[in-house]
Amino acid sequence: MSPRKVRVSADIIRGCNIEDAIFRLNSTIKKSNEPIKKMLLSAVANAENNFNLDRNSLIISDIWVGEGISLKRWMPRAYGRASEILKRSSHIYIILDGIESDNKKSKKKLKINKSEKDITEGHIETVEKNDDKKDGVSRFSKKGHYQLESKKKESREKGWSKKMFKRKSV
Repeated sequence: MSPRKVRVSADIIRGCNIEDAIFRLNSTIKKSNEPIKKMLLSAVANAENNFNLDRNSLIISDIWVGEGISLKRWMPRAYGRASEILKRSSHIYIILDGIESDNKKSKKKLKINKSEKDITEGHIETVEKNDDKKDGVSRFSKKGHYQLESKKKESREKGWSKKMFKRKSV
């Protein structure tokens, strides 16, 4: 089955828990739902047996579909020609993730809220710097020479090139 057709079913179940994903696959009518459902149940069985995870705490964190091999077939056409038919296949990748229990989530949320409260109660002082060198008095260049900025700006403004060439036409 082509990856383009399988991606439609994969997008439906991305981010869902296992029971919700199986319900969605059963309720939509697509040929690609059966292989995805079979693969999903296999991934859940692997998670339960190999990693001792609870089925109810699993969610599909990511699922993507890539191109597999394409079988090339030929169809006869007019004037002795033949056109190529590609019978595409797809590779499906599923990543399952475990969710912690509700009690642990609520504790983490409380800790985050407390730390945000501490930050907002603090006092922040701003300090402004006044540099006399930026007022046009003097500037140290990279070559090691002092240059006056005000004289440099005046020399740019004067000249025949400003009168002759205009950047934008009027």
